[in-house]
Amino acid sequence: MNKVRLDEIDHTILDMLIENTRVPFTDIAKALDMSAGTVHVRVKKMEDAGIIQGSTLTVDYDKIGYTFVAYVGIILENTAQTNFILERIGKIPYVVVAHIITGKYDLFIQLRAKDKVHAKDVIYQINDIEGIRHTESMISLEECINDTSRLMHKIFREL
Repeated sequence: MNKVRLDEIDHTILDMLIENTRVPFTDIAKALDMSAGTVHVRVKKMEDAGIIQGSTLTVDYDKIGYTFVAYVGIILENTAQTNFILERIGKIPYVVVAHIITGKYDLFIQLRAKDKVHAKDVIYQINDIEGIRHTESMISLEECINDTSRLMHKIFREL
């Protein structure tokens, strides 16, 4: 895989987009003293290279009543069933992240729920999936760090 080379202008564009994905190209162009068309071409180049993929909608779950966050470690009967089980888990809309991992668990998921009763129902749905031997749940008391922008700034500077 070829490593994409970015120049200082590309880095500045990325920095601005990391801070605000909705910043108009005209604002970026004005800050860089170039045309909006040039910014568009550079962003398109980074999209075509796969560096930029879509945009993200950030939701304040607390404001819409989904304040309960739990993590569930899952032990499978047989790891050959991993894809089958992930397909079933993927149909549960309250499961927002799933990882295949090493260590004590085979899968590790994050779920969002309205409250502990709702979370219990979601966890029971997961437990009912054929091929799951055991689950262990952990409740998040508070999210303290959720900042991918620092990592993106660092990685993009290395390109």
